[in-house]
Amino acid sequence: MAGTFDSEKAPLIVNDETATSSSPTNTEQPTLSDLQQQVFTAQRAYMRAWSRTTSGKWHRRIMFFVSAFLITIMLTCVTFIATEALSEDDAVYHSGKVPLEAFIMSKCPDAKDCLHDMILPAMQKISRKVDFKLSYIGSLTDHDDGVVCKHGQEECLGNIIELCAASLYPDPKAYLGFTMCMTNQYSNIPSKDLVEECALEHGMSFDKINECTTKDDGAFSADMLRSSFNRTKEMGVQKSCTVMVDKEVFCIRDGGEWTQCKNGSTAVDLVREVNRLWTPPSWEGDVW
Repeated sequence: MAGTFDSEKAPLIVNDETATSSSPTNTEQPTLSDLQQQVFTAQRAYMRAWSRTTSGKWHRRIMFFVSAFLITIMLTCVTFIATEALSEDDAVYHSGKVPLEAFIMSKCPDAKDCLHDMILPAMQKISRKVDFKLSYIGSLTDHDDGVVCKHGQEECLGNIIELCAASLYPDPKAYLGFTMCMTNQYSNIPSKDLVEECALEHGMSFDKINECTTKDDGAFSADMLRSSFNRTKEMGVQKSCTVMVDKEVFCIRDGGEWTQCKNGSTAVDLVREVNRLWTPPSWEGDVW
């Protein structure tokens, strides 16, 4: 019958030309950039979803600890290298310093004059140019603690206290100031009040100093004193206060008088002598 559609006779595959002509002509193909963006977006979505899983959480934790460990190792290496470099520079700097040593007794009035009139004012000007050291005068015996001091056992204890301060606070500005504070009242050495006062004045811990004097039932500090006495003996020093520059006697304060001071007996003279002997350290030809 005319005008009716027979579905059984309709073609199953539409002709390409017919389909092309009947389909929209404005459909655009995705560019390479679009495809890359889609892939990137899909990857991020996948990673976010995976990170919420148990495996993802453990992975993040492991990566965090590994990163922290590697950063710690890196910082440790950098610190070590920097420390070694500073140590080498410091060693070079120290090599140019002039040995300056004062041999004293803690309860000796001549030591007070020596430190107050010569050593302390000179050190304010030459502390960076000298390798300063305080040593003590006394005798070694086979009795008691093995040490004998001219002004009695109180002086031995005073020597020990000052050696402990120098051991705990090796900066000469600190322990020399502490020793000067003690020596200013040498007749009161080794009074606890005096030690506490001088420690407080120079930013030291009285408890640490006291612990040093009693460490190993006093054996530790007694060994320090014996070592100091031995050094004094090796240097051939007998009188307090003897000042040595570059291991040579510079001046002696004895009986309230200055003796054997061939280059002068004042702080200015000591500064001049140190400046004469001092060699500025150099790094690759540059003089500092």
